[in-house]
Amino acid sequence: NASLLGILQHPDGTVLKQLQPPPRGPREQEFYNKVYDSDCCDSILLELREYLPKYFGVWSPPTAPNDTYLKLEDVTRKFKKPCIMDVKIGQKSYDPYASAEKIQQQVSKYPLMEEIGFLVLGMRVYHVSSDSYETQNQHYGRSLTKETVKDGISKFFHSGYCLRKDVVAASIQKVEKILEWFEGQTQLNFYASSLLFVYEGSCQATTVRLSDVTLAEKRRVPKGLLSGGDVLEYNNNINVINSTENGKIEASVSKGLSKFYALHKKACSKRHHSQLSLKVENSEQDNVWKTSTCIAQEHLNGNVLPQLEKVFYHVPAETNESANVEVRMIDFAHVFPSNTKDEGYIYGLKNLITVLQNILDN
Repeated sequence: NASLLGILQHPDGTVLKQLQPPPRGPREQEFYNKVYDSDCCDSILLELREYLPKYFGVWSPPTAPNDTYLKLEDVTRKFKKPCIMDVKIGQKSYDPYASAEKIQQQVSKYPLMEEIGFLVLGMRVYHVSSDSYETQNQHYGRSLTKETVKDGISKFFHSGYCLRKDVVAASIQKVEKILEWFEGQTQLNFYASSLLFVYEGSCQATTVRLSDVTLAEKRRVPKGLLSGGDVLEYNNNINVINSTENGKIEASVSKGLSKFYALHKKACSKRHHSQLSLKVENSEQDNVWKTSTCIAQEHLNGNVLPQLEKVFYHVPAETNESANVEVRMIDFAHVFPSNTKDEGYIYGLKNLITVLQNILDN
């Protein structure tokens, strides 16, 4: 079923997003290819990269070469307890080529889209007090009205103890940067596209999760011996990633991932894509997960390899920010060339900023 799209976490720190059926999937792939073209010298598109997940081309599992996945940066990876919210932006969640039936379907899902300019598609918030996550699906977002939307969104910034005003403030700054980009471009219009908000829910925001296994703490390994922001797991099954010139990455994938992919297909048919990421839940999947390690080519030089047994992780510099927050644009199955500003998206961003500002002020 086309609507049951899973986001699969790859051991190398990327996520795999299954390509939707045409025309949506190819349109999204074409969008990423255009923005991340190594010959791109359009300053508008080069700046846009700052607001997207990094793109590493497409990937197909060895077991199903006809299934295509977009290989994207896992924006949640550097967080220990990532709090995640997906907000659809714009006044119309149907594109200019939608059928009357599709328009009707989209409008009836959330009649307030035109007026509010955004819709919460889901959230997952870590509560420090109970050491657990609270999850809301898209029914929650669709139940929000003009009167309740502020409280509805403020729930995302509440840790169970307090309202994380630092995160709200940092989120406003990031959304304002995206708004500035939109105010300055007239070449692309975005429909049914989302902003992904991620922040650190844990109190110990400086520790980086190692696939939730704190090997690093147990072994007291030295930090910072690797140059990139990669989190490495060491085992006896190392696969090398070849970085091609244009920055796309091709991974050699172990049997473990093929098996994991098969498990994922099974699980995926039961999960809706509004679940923001497919978490590895049982121990069988957990074991498969740890059988595949990927190390970027640039790390495979003489002085790093001997140290691999000692080195497990590297804490990225970004963890020193006062509020570690990511806001990225995602979901580009309905992006179209244009010659006007994207007024619907701009309207949604401005309204969202107003709501965030109200949360901060009160």
